[in-house]
Amino acid sequence: MTRKDRPTLKQLERELARRDTLSRYMKAIRITIVSLVFVVSISVLLAVIWIPILRVTGTSMTPTLYEDEIVVVRKTDNFKTGEMIAFYYNNKILIKRAIAGSGDMVYMDDKGNVYVNNELVDEPYAVDKGQGICDLKFPYQVPEDCWFVLGDHRSTSVDSRSDQIGCVKQEDVIGKVSLRIYPLNKLSFLTNK
Repeated sequence: MTRKDRPTLKQLERELARRDTLSRYMKAIRITIVSLVFVVSISVLLAVIWIPILRVTGTSMTPTLYEDEIVVVRKTDNFKTGEMIAFYYNNKILIKRAIAGSGDMVYMDDKGNVYVNNELVDEPYAVDKGQGICDLKFPYQVPEDCWFVLGDHRSTSVDSRSDQIGCVKQEDVIGKVSLRIYPLNKLSFLTNK
């Protein structure tokens, strides 16, 4: 290498500064990627274990929930009659409204009015009342450790009135549907009424 080909001191300093900057930049990118992976992993873990997020399909819960809305389910087995629950059914997750629990007597008249333990259930959320798809003989006693569930849109909902789904075992219940997060203009807590 001739003298002409050798880099000057300034060129060496610039090259070292460039490499130092590149090294710091790459380190910042690595830290950012590791942080993002960590945050995403924790988010997924939380969503799967404690607060599942579900997309609504079908029309059985209209007008309360519509197709493609996204809801948050709070894992709990502590909920009241009238609250929406999510549960496993044939490798799917369904959302229906808990109407009666273990040992309760359920009766549904021809107009679709529901009585639990001889008391009329106030159902302002229910539309298109009727017996719908029903192969039960009323009055019906809910089996032990089970929930009798109904969809809000009674004429389209397949629920505990049909032996296709039947009563939901407590062990299949994921939790209470508690928050609608999408669409954003409908962001709201979901109550039992």
